[in-house]
Amino acid sequence: MSADDWQRAVLREISGGGPRGGDPSAVRPGTAAETMQYGAGPSLAKAPAVPVVAPDRSPQPVPPLAPEVAALATGRPVRGDAAAARALRALRSLFASSSAADVERAKRVAAVLQKPVTTGRQIVVTSVHGGAGKTTLAALLGTVYAHHRPDPVLVVEANPTLGTLPVRLGAPVLRWSADEFAKVVTPHMRFDQLIGYLVGLPDGGWLLPGSKGQIGAQLSLADYQRVAVAVRRFFAITVVDCQTLPGELARSAMAGAQARVLATPATPEGVAATRAVLDWMAGLPRPMLRGTVVALTQPGPRPALNAERAAELLGGGDVRVVPMPYDRHLARGGRISTGLLGRATHEAVTLLGADLLDLATRR
Repeated sequence: MSADDWQRAVLREISGGGPRGGDPSAVRPGTAAETMQYGAGPSLAKAPAVPVVAPDRSPQPVPPLAPEVAALATGRPVRGDAAAARALRALRSLFASSSAADVERAKRVAAVLQKPVTTGRQIVVTSVHGGAGKTTLAALLGTVYAHHRPDPVLVVEANPTLGTLPVRLGAPVLRWSADEFAKVVTPHMRFDQLIGYLVGLPDGGWLLPGSKGQIGAQLSLADYQRVAVAVRRFFAITVVDCQTLPGELARSAMAGAQARVLATPATPEGVAATRAVLDWMAGLPRPMLRGTVVALTQPGPRPALNAERAAELLGGGDVRVVPMPYDRHLARGGRISTGLLGRATHEAVTLLGADLLDLATRR
């Protein structure tokens, strides 16, 4: 099947036309209220998704954050760039137009992000230490792909409990967790059935959360593999916010992915730990360096080390290094608003997304 045929079949299911050769009567029509209840995206308003399990067996929806916790936030979200930096950039734009090289580079990145794929590509985001910006990177990548691509994009939280991915993506409610979904998913599900278990995101795409804030809801390796196989044929790109290394699930997810990104804090200990992981990856029977990108995340407004030198130590050979600047908007936590990201952050994450997709489509 060609790339166009595969994408056309999935897009036809999204629009309510049903799969080629399928039985449209296999799923009963639902109401708009059911679409809201099960978290389907707004594009399915005319063809609501209905899970195949009985409604009385489905979990009750819960908010990503308890109302009393969400109310603790004070003030309005801040912009990634300070006011002085925005004013200086606006002043420069009055006297100098964008260079032809900048415009051409932006066009090349956009072309890669919109590259057609023949089968679903899975991109795993992991790190060696917590607090490296792994979840934020996964949320940014999912948002970038959903914005640039017409085909379906999914973000999966394959993380220990109490992750922040649903909050970062602005998920309205959570209903099915990944381990619950693994118990009901079947190879024969249609696309419009499957997305009834997912969360439609405000900025596009879908989310499968790892938990709903409860202690003990752990995604096993077997459940993750079942989910990964089930969603691959429906989603052009699946971004996986994975547990930190050296967890068994993280190692398995990296081995099965078409591209990987290691979130690395720009600190001496962060670089040292990631360098050890890269050496380990290079010695595996099935080396994974060729499809790996290191995202060097800046933990604070002031650099903690020489980023260029760190990139030299981590890069070289088959590994690419993409510096991710500090961003005031991201540092505050909460839902990510792409319109408030700093300019350097926006450019860095689109470049990272393009690099990963380029690697993923070469395999």
